[in-house]
Amino acid sequence: MNDYISPVSPQERISALDMLRGAAVLGILLMNIMAFGLPMAAYLNPSVAGGAEGPNLAFWFVNQVLFEGKMRAIFSMLFGAGSLLLLARAEERGAGLFAADIYYRRTLWLVVIGLIHAYLVWSGDILFFYGVVGLTLLPFRSMSARGLLVFGCSIFLVLSLMTAGVSSEFTELKSKAEQAQAGRKAGKELTADEEESIRGWEGFLKENKPDQKTVDKEIQDHRAGYLANLKLRAGQVVTMHTVFFYRYIGFDVAGAFLIGIALLKLGVLSAQRGSAFYARLMLFGYGLGLPLNAFTGWMWMQSGWDPIAMFRYIYSGLEFGRLLVALGHISVLMLLYKAGLFRFLTRRLAAAGQMALTNYLTQSVVCTILFNGYGFGLFGKLERIQLLYVVFAVWLFQLIVSPIWLGRFRYGPLEWAWRSLTYWEKQPMRLRESTPAGEAAPATA
Repeated sequence: MNDYISPVSPQERISALDMLRGAAVLGILLMNIMAFGLPMAAYLNPSVAGGAEGPNLAFWFVNQVLFEGKMRAIFSMLFGAGSLLLLARAEERGAGLFAADIYYRRTLWLVVIGLIHAYLVWSGDILFFYGVVGLTLLPFRSMSARGLLVFGCSIFLVLSLMTAGVSSEFTELKSKAEQAQAGRKAGKELTADEEESIRGWEGFLKENKPDQKTVDKEIQDHRAGYLANLKLRAGQVVTMHTVFFYRYIGFDVAGAFLIGIALLKLGVLSAQRGSAFYARLMLFGYGLGLPLNAFTGWMWMQSGWDPIAMFRYIYSGLEFGRLLVALGHISVLMLLYKAGLFRFLTRRLAAAGQMALTNYLTQSVVCTILFNGYGFGLFGKLERIQLLYVVFAVWLFQLIVSPIWLGRFRYGPLEWAWRSLTYWEKQPMRLRESTPAGEAAPATA
């Protein structure tokens, strides 16, 4: 192993970053649980399944305002920040090109882990996208914080404009399909373009507001055995890694990465700013973000869950709404950290953050076994609000187990495997094991 660069030692970790990462990886489950336990379209549209009134509707609305996309935004920003830490610390120690070698090896292994996770466990994987977009980050490490913020926010703006364009595109498609269907009823022979309009609109509805027959078929597929679920996941992953990547998630992750690097350079993510700064940032983020998210969520409810209105309101305002509220969440956590409040919780969150990869993948394994047919087959059986029971149980388990594990071992089991693969050398696992030469090292995400 190169003496200039090796996995980060426990003494070098930034506990504020670990705490934020722990909160993010646990918070992500609040959204992912919808995809684990309910049909795909119900993730955002409560009228599809899971209940759209009473406590179920209230849970959807609170989630939409406070958590949907926000926890993933924090997780993404922290990954960008972790990448900068690895490179910066290696360059400070004179690692030269070897730093880039380690960085790209580490990132390519993340792509592999993401592919395994997506195809064999759960199609909603985010690690593959982190790895692919992470391959582009190296040239941005020297950019100023201001430049990174401008670039990252510009990506979010472009994504919002693209989404607004999608709304107009589907509005036009609906009009063409309705005209074609009217012509068909009148006995008119349709052109190929008119037939295509009908198929396109029906496909859009099937994906975003499916009928009960389609919903029942998806539930049945998830309650089947492992091979049936493997086939189902394969089709979903192909769509996620192509159309979804190029039209949405690639931009989403890239913007968050750059903003995360900027916030680390500004000392925001490492608790280096004063309490007054975090208080102002909290008021700014919540003051603008919460009303925006509440307004867009309310307007979509008032549309009667119209799928085109989902793009017009939910998606078009999503990027900046989630960024603002994410900044508010970060500020609250930093204020708690700096004040030394709830240390029993923040220490456990930091431990969960040190094992973020293990905890993230464990959530997938546990939940797919709970909900799919090769496990307990609970898919589609719980209402939206009842899914919280699973979330709280997983949270409790990970907050208890993570610090116990780290009291005996240097890394989480998957973090250990990732580091060993990255450095192509078996890393010491138990705390009592000797430390390799050159242990002073760059942090990893």
